[in-house]
Amino acid sequence: MQNIRNIAIIAHVDHGKTTLVDKMLLAGHLFRENQNAGELILDNNDLERERGITILSKNVSINYKDTKINIIDTPGHADFGGEVERVLNMADGCLLLVDAFEGPMPQTRFVLQKAISMGLKPVVVINKVDKPNCRPDEVNEMVFDLMFNLDATEDQLDFPTIYGSAKQNWMSTDWQNPTDNITPLLDAIIDYIPAPRKIEGDPQMLITSLDYSNYVGRIAVGRVHRGTLREGMEIGLCKKDGTVTRNKIKELHTFEGMGRKKVQEVSSGDICAIVGLDNFEIGDTISLYDNPDPLPRIAIDEPTMSMTFTINDSPFFGQDGKYVTSRHIQERLDRELDKDLALRVEKGDREDMWRVYGRGVLHLSILIETMRREGYELQVGQPQVIIKEIDGVKCEPVESLSINVPEEYSSKVIDLVTRRKGEILSMETRNDRIDIEFQIPSRGIIGLRNNILTATAGEAIMAHRFLEYQPWKGDIERRTNGSLIAMEAGTAYAYAIDKLQDRGKFFIFPQEEVYVGQVVGENAKDKDIPVNVTKSKKLTNMRASGADDKARIVPPVVFSLEEALEYIKEDEYVEVTPNHLRLRKIILDETERKRANR
Repeated sequence: MQNIRNIAIIAHVDHGKTTLVDKMLLAGHLFRENQNAGELILDNNDLERERGITILSKNVSINYKDTKINIIDTPGHADFGGEVERVLNMADGCLLLVDAFEGPMPQTRFVLQKAISMGLKPVVVINKVDKPNCRPDEVNEMVFDLMFNLDATEDQLDFPTIYGSAKQNWMSTDWQNPTDNITPLLDAIIDYIPAPRKIEGDPQMLITSLDYSNYVGRIAVGRVHRGTLREGMEIGLCKKDGTVTRNKIKELHTFEGMGRKKVQEVSSGDICAIVGLDNFEIGDTISLYDNPDPLPRIAIDEPTMSMTFTINDSPFFGQDGKYVTSRHIQERLDRELDKDLALRVEKGDREDMWRVYGRGVLHLSILIETMRREGYELQVGQPQVIIKEIDGVKCEPVESLSINVPEEYSSKVIDLVTRRKGEILSMETRNDRIDIEFQIPSRGIIGLRNNILTATAGEAIMAHRFLEYQPWKGDIERRTNGSLIAMEAGTAYAYAIDKLQDRGKFFIFPQEEVYVGQVVGENAKDKDIPVNVTKSKKLTNMRASGADDKARIVPPVVFSLEEALEYIKEDEYVEVTPNHLRLRKIILDETERKRANR
């Protein structure tokens, strides 16, 4: 039996987690020669590379000094909490990665809290010590305080600290003495992280993650808790409702390097993938059919936001996408439910409408963006928070929000947040920047990022995580400006846009096709007004006395998907197709809209 260590890596967005894992693979000689320099191996999904964030957890393993180290990469965003909890179930210890300048951030705290409550032993890695004005010793103290505040045990507080720079490929126990490799880190993992206990008896394994292959279908991934699983073995699958179904293991795989290797048997403590199981869910337990013994299911945080998804019924439907019917969207949402534990989908009022519930705007917008890239067309309504009744009181989700800004902008930020029913908890000054902690209702956060970045000239760093449900805080004013709505279909002309610029800001470029009821801009006042952007200049054969003025057009506002979702009003949709994002009114015809508003 080989030695095994199972570790999860915890870090805030952009603290260098994925780079560190790449360097560990390098140290385990699993790097492929043809890999481009600087290309990250783990974030292999396009969206993850563009945003520089980890969305899906992944498993890789390396061999070092005859020990197999299974590394589990975890997402840092609280929006992917469902992903985090499953992953930590497979680990015995964790690597807490912290930036030597920024110190522990709110989203590190979210995952760390879960890890500590599960009793995982931490090893702290302080990364990027080669950056100017970094403060490794201070950050180490901050990590200790954070763990103490999260009720860590004596054993967890006695953590080893390794300093280094993943990018420069070195780690050391003392940050003033750089080494030339990362073996001190690998040694610390083997010395401090406990090996999984080998438990004999009937086999037992909790399915904590899913993989999918076009050839064999769904693959169950998890850590063997007890006993040994063998290829061809008859097993029982313990379901949510308490029933047990008979199944057979067709193939067993363990993780090796970046890929998987087929094996005959897997003993307790190792992480494996099983091929050949029928209709299982994440959270089911594999055990013997004659003597079933289910493990406790994974508890997942409840969703806090919902959105309406519907088929694209605009005049431009079907121009870009391959999948446009309600059957396609239904099948795609069902596929997503298999993988994403924190997602819920309900049928809407009509056949072609769904209410999709998730952990936040980011969580849902990642799903929409993925669908759009796969060739789907759909429309999405304004994000709504989920309201609950607790002991007869109307309650809403509240988040903890931290904003780091230069001193001169702090008053603007406080003003913006308190208007949205935010309360200040603490303020701390650090070298001409201020850290401000707030509590704010989730619906106050929708659309806040844009306003704060505008008010602080793009200097603010903002992070938030779900806290709890609290009594309803009252009304919050959302966007007060009205919309400019196209009143005629056709091509938008620069001439028309130029003449309308005193009305407000535009979202469309000249020569773009528009349809009736499409939102083409933001009115400077608070009412919606219809405008005609398809008007062209009339030509005459008379000589004009003065020369014509050239059309000078202010560049339009271009939204990203999240910004568009946070921007729209209740009576508007975002139309999402593979090549376009358009804003539109739900009721396109103006007279119909007026009738509905009455």
